Amino acid sequence: MNQHKSNSMRWATGNCHVNGVDIHYIRTGGDHPPLVALHGLLGNGACLAPLACSLENSFDVVLPDARGHGKSSAPSIGYSYSDLAGDVAGLMKELKLRAPILLGHSMGGMTAAVVAANLGRSIAGLVLVDPTFISPEWQREVFESDIAGDHRRSLMSERAELLAQARLRHPTRSTEVRECLVDARLQTCISAFEVLTPPNPDYCELVQHISAPILLVIGDRGVVSLETASKLQALNPLLRYETIADVGHGIPYDKPAHLGAAILPFLRMVSENWSRAAAED
Repeated sequence: MNQHKSNSMRWATGNCHVNGVDIHYIRTGGDHPPLVALHGLLGNGACLAPLACSLENSFDVVLPDARGHGKSSAPSIGYSYSDLAGDVAGLMKELKLRAPILLGHSMGGMTAAVVAANLGRSIAGLVLVDPTFISPEWQREVFESDIAGDHRRSLMSERAELLAQARLRHPTRSTEVRECLVDARLQTCISAFEVLTPPNPDYCELVQHISAPILLVIGDRGVVSLETASKLQALNPLLRYETIADVGHGIPYDKPAHLGAAILPFLRMVSENWSRAAAED
C-alpha cells in the first residue's frame, strides 16, 4: 500500500449541510493552520490527495467534493461560481475554520478567487493553480464545444475502458492518480457542466479585490499565460507567481511533488501569520 492510500485511509471524512446540499470532505487533521483545497471540474477532493500528503505534516488540509462531484449532493441546478463559492464559505463556517488558506485548481481556482474576494481578511492566503482565468471568447468556445457530450459518453462507458484511455493520454501519471480521476469522472453529474455557461466572473476584477497574499502557479503549457500572470501582478501587488516547467493544465496530477515544493515557502509565510494571530487569541 503506497503512502497516499495509507494516509488517506486514516484521514477523517465527513459531510456538511450547507446551502441545501451536503458537501462531503476529507480532512488530514492535526493542530495545524487550516488549508482548504478545491478541485476542478470532473475531479473530487481525493484527486488532490497526493498534494495533501506533502502538506499534512504542516497543515490541516480539507479536501471537499464540489456539488455535483464525488460524494457531495448533485442538485439538478445551481452550479454557478457564486453557488460553488457559497458552498465553500458555508463549509468553512460549519467546520469553524479560522482564517484558512484557500487553494484551488482550475474550476476550484476560480471558485477560491470568488471566495477570497467576498471574504476579505477572513482568508489568510490564496493559492491559485492554473485557474480558469480565460477570455470571454475562450469561454464561449469551451461552452459550445462537445465537452458535455463527451462526458455523457463517458458515463455510459466501462471503467476499464476509461482507464485504458487515461493510460494512453497520460502515460506519465501514476496509476493511482489515473484511477482516482476516472472514478471522479464517473461520479460527476452532467448538471455540473452548468458552470461552463458564460460569462465567468471577471478575474481581473476579482484579483483587484482580494486583500490576502496570493500565489499564482502556472505550467508552461497551461491555461494562464505568463503575460496574464504579469498583468495580474500589476493589478494587485499582493500577487506573486511561479511557473512549473514541462507541464500543462493538470499540475496537481502530473507534478504534485513539484507543486508542493513550489507553494510550500508561500504557505509557511502565510501560516506564520496565522500562528501569531492564533497565539494572540
